[in-house]
Amino acid sequence: MTQPEALARPEWRGTGHPRFPLAAAVEGHWWVLRANIFPDHCLWTLFVDGVVRYDIEKVPRSWGRLDSGTAPPLDAATAETVLAPVRHLVAYGSEVGRPCDSPFCCD
Repeated sequence: MTQPEALARPEWRGTGHPRFPLAAAVEGHWWVLRANIFPDHCLWTLFVDGVVRYDIEKVPRSWGRLDSGTAPPLDAATAETVLAPVRHLVAYGSEVGRPCDSPFCCD
């Protein structure tokens, strides 16, 4: 992965949302990870300030372990604000206008 985000060290926080379980404030921008249905789709999709950046198959080492169960939670108001721009993008591919409609992975 050669994207600049791969070098960052985000401090992930839990959002309480099952499909967007983790978010981090990084240099004044909110990063949100969407958990995709693997192996049908890439493991994660990264959104920065509500805009898709790229899919992730191998998590950069500098990001640490991605575990919403152990990440400190965001407060409810912050989580709502951070998730508002992506909440409608639950289905894989919806961020590029081609949402997956498979009943086996994206229903």
